[in-house]
Amino acid sequence: MKHYHINVFWSAADDCWIADVPDLKSCSGMGDTPEEALAEVQQAMAAWLDVAAAENLPIPEPRYRPAIYAVG
Repeated sequence: MKHYHINVFWSAADDCWIADVPDLKSCSGMGDTPEEALAEVQQAMAAWLDVAAAENLPIPEPRYRPAIYAVG
């Protein structure tokens, strides 16, 4: 599997941890802990990629990098 960046953050509005994959539209997971959110998004990412492959949909290359890495 390609190495996609995963953002993990606390959402006060949802009262839980959120993990999302910016390169994969609408691919996210939620959990009571950062670890739970990460486990959920890893399952969601595998399913997202499986469906895209089965439907012959384009699979984006990993491109997202946090702004901190853009400083040069």
